[in-house]
Amino acid sequence: MSRSNKLDRRAVARALLDGRDDNLLVVTGLGSTTYDAFAAGDHDLNFYLWGAMGGAAIMGLGIALAQPDRQVLVITGDGEMLMGMGALATIGVQHPANLSIVAFDNAHYGETGMQASHTGKGVDLVGVAKACGIPDCRDVNDMEGVAELKTRIRQGGSTLFARVGISAEETPRALPTRDGVELKLRFRKALGV
Repeated sequence: MSRSNKLDRRAVARALLDGRDDNLLVVTGLGSTTYDAFAAGDHDLNFYLWGAMGGAAIMGLGIALAQPDRQVLVITGDGEMLMGMGALATIGVQHPANLSIVAFDNAHYGETGMQASHTGKGVDLVGVAKACGIPDCRDVNDMEGVAELKTRIRQGGSTLFARVGISAEETPRALPTRDGVELKLRFRKALGV
């Protein structure tokens, strides 16, 4: 697999979320990954983060610990993951079997003007996740790998981190509500809390 492959972000989000059931809880990072998940099909068990750059992975950890009988999928970007890199250490220590983190890596900070991110300059998110003790770490660069990733996410079994190489091409925004209270209440109601 070549790291030079660049997948379409919306196709990856659709593939990961297609056919989901109420056992899969989804947390999205700031910006584009929220748009991607929403475009793939809104769901009451999607928790879209607005204005919480760096918080998606640690939010996913909290939900995974609170909901051990459900699979939790965090879909975030490389820029947001770089901002919240310390979360990987805590996740590595806690290692919940039901948590998967998927970082869409286009080597850019998409929400602030497409500046080059550190991943384009050699920072290896998969290597960082491995060093933090996350047991299953993957670098995904083709749709066959995405299909394998989807199966693994649904099965659970150990904490997972995957970096997915995506194109830096901007896609049209698909915006869910930005009302954080509404999103929180909707998610809690869907959980039965």
